[in-house]
Amino acid sequence: MRSALLVLLLGAVACAPSNVDALLSANADGDATPTATAQTPAPTRSGQEWGARGIGDPDFPLDGNGGYDVSRYRLKMGYDPATKHLTGNVSIEAKATQSLRRFNLDLKGFDVGKVSVAGKPATFTRSGDELSVTPAAPLAKGGPFTVTVTYEGVPQPVKDSSNLGTYGFIPTTDGAYVTCQPNGAKTWFPSNDHPADKARFDFELTVPEGLTALANGELTKKPVTSGGKTTFTWSERHPMVTYLATMTLGKFELREGRTAKGVPNLAAVDPKYRSTLANLHTVTGEITDHWSTVFGPYPFSSTGGVVDDFAAGYALENQTKPMYGGFKPDESIIAHELAHQWYGDSLSIKRWKDLWLNEGFATYAEWLWSEHRGRASAQSLFDTYYAKPAGNAMWAYPPGQAKPNDLFNESVYIRGAMTLHALRTAVGDTAFFTLLKEWAQDHKYGHVTTPEFVALAEKTSGKQLDQLFDAWLFNKGKPAL
Repeated sequence: MRSALLVLLLGAVACAPSNVDALLSANADGDATPTATAQTPAPTRSGQEWGARGIGDPDFPLDGNGGYDVSRYRLKMGYDPATKHLTGNVSIEAKATQSLRRFNLDLKGFDVGKVSVAGKPATFTRSGDELSVTPAAPLAKGGPFTVTVTYEGVPQPVKDSSNLGTYGFIPTTDGAYVTCQPNGAKTWFPSNDHPADKARFDFELTVPEGLTALANGELTKKPVTSGGKTTFTWSERHPMVTYLATMTLGKFELREGRTAKGVPNLAAVDPKYRSTLANLHTVTGEITDHWSTVFGPYPFSSTGGVVDDFAAGYALENQTKPMYGGFKPDESIIAHELAHQWYGDSLSIKRWKDLWLNEGFATYAEWLWSEHRGRASAQSLFDTYYAKPAGNAMWAYPPGQAKPNDLFNESVYIRGAMTLHALRTAVGDTAFFTLLKEWAQDHKYGHVTTPEFVALAEKTSGKQLDQLFDAWLFNKGKPAL
């Protein structure tokens, strides 16, 4: 999802699409360990009643946590851009998936004031980005519980990452740009920070009067101003992974309305980009409605987009509100980000190695939008990319196994999209577009894996497709046509 100037950054950014016109014309962070702020030292070995320090993704072994499943985050946050100081009171509603005497949350930096579980004070320790919590009484397997964390400090975004450069909670001159893929949620709230655990989100965001705080979902009441501060209350009622959560804030100009099919549509732009507001609102509505005819009903309660004055060099498909960092998004980029609302947001990956299921699909959506608009066909775009010589780096990177230190490689996007076109060619348009809708509907709000997609493709088409997927997703080298 990028404009022409951003395509050059493709190998280093998240959710970066191809640039169709330009193409055709050209033929674990080393974070400082926070000071421990609680009484009990962390044990040096694990046990059956201790939640694991990671959720089980071998490529990101310390992302997320084991032993529980989150159902809801309630985030009460305050932020002052002048001091870059954030205060947080976060309640996490979860269910224990095992007996728990201790469990972890992901949190980078901050001074933690207190932690409670089921309303009772809990002890806690800090180690790196892990907040280890020991409840006053053990938690029973299958039982619900709520953990509340109060904390404050200056957010520290992830910087110089091989995957995305800078991401997480990023202070700006008038507020903050908050995009968290792949694991930046921990830079502003305690969480189970891995896409394998989805939850509902409620936001109560307080900022200086005159600023706007944007979050996922919809406003549940009118903003309230008192004492020079304004509080915005948002709710995302559909399950969401942590890296899609945002509390982007600053000075924004807004345009509200509905798409032609009735979906609430909110566009927000920094005053520097006011000239793009009308186009962002209109095109977002058009593409949202078009994708609902191609991929199936729109999965969320609102659509929209945000352009902020921060030169991120990338955009991100934040659920219901894609973020565009410091540029005017063109149709191709908007098409890419909105396709993610189906493939990546509603359908989420369980492990990062399957990232092509997000990025390959969204990139192919760019090609489909180009076809729809009477521009280059998907076949011509496929042919142009296929013309790259066998020694091109793209052919050496099998996209079906995304590399943890190079998740957003060109191959994951382009060769992922080429996989889908090769599949479309092999099974025909009727089976292919039926497959896209069934894939989105069968796993709506859930998690997906590559083997599940292969199985559904074979079931829908009635064809054996192992050789196709092996060649395009898992083998090195340029596949034969």
